[in-house]
Amino acid sequence: MTVVDAHHHLWDLAVRDQDWIAEDSPIRRDFTVDDLAAETRAAGVDRTVLVQTVTVAEETPEFLALAAAHDLIAGVVGWTDLTSPAVTDELARLRELPGGRFLKGIRHQVQGESDPEWLLRPDVLRGLAAVAAAGLVYDLVVLPHQLPACAKAAAMLPQLTFVLDHLGKPPIASGALDPWTADLRVLAALPNTVAKLSGLVTEADPAHWTVDDLRPYTETALDTFGPDRLMWGSDWPVCRLTATYGQVLDATRQLVGTDTRIFGATACRVYDL
Repeated sequence: MTVVDAHHHLWDLAVRDQDWIAEDSPIRRDFTVDDLAAETRAAGVDRTVLVQTVTVAEETPEFLALAAAHDLIAGVVGWTDLTSPAVTDELARLRELPGGRFLKGIRHQVQGESDPEWLLRPDVLRGLAAVAAAGLVYDLVVLPHQLPACAKAAAMLPQLTFVLDHLGKPPIASGALDPWTADLRVLAALPNTVAKLSGLVTEADPAHWTVDDLRPYTETALDTFGPDRLMWGSDWPVCRLTATYGQVLDATRQLVGTDTRIFGATACRVYDL
């Protein structure tokens, strides 16, 4: 079985500051492909999907070059300005760069937008349609209150596959399930949506989280999306704020078993790895 980590990051602070990382954070250091390879080798992970971290146009070409140089990275979810009138041309340019064949999806930090319906803006919808026309998918990094807009956008663009990162960041630390559960069900009812079992440990109590804290949320995801539309991601190195790479993988296996769809097949199909 090919095991795919469908969601991780890399950064070099000498190339670009990650201003979202606190000065005293344990992840405020470089994380390289060599660091990633050591983690994946120890965990038995074969391929990965590298996901954008900052809203900077230069990052995506850098990630594509990394994918071209390292067999471990099978795909890249990059960033481009969805609101640009030239978004179609920019996507085509990215595909023509060294490593351009590894571009599989686009993501924007929607969680940082103050408008809860940012995804429904006409210029954004036009950009999302361009992503679909380019044969790419769109990763959603959102907060729970933004899930209704995600469902509306997915319903308006059935030709585009939407991938929900981190299950929409449910309030695991508080133990609350509603309205997140109801909103997730609406999104999952749309056939062009997929979700990642990723980033959950950093939504839990950082000092005292347990596998059982995550269980109600993963069970809801299994019930709504099913394993054919779920994929596992480490969210490394962000996960290091509360857990190691191996602990995240082990926790997910305790929750969902060793289903080959969640741990590889879904990612390979959705991202065309």
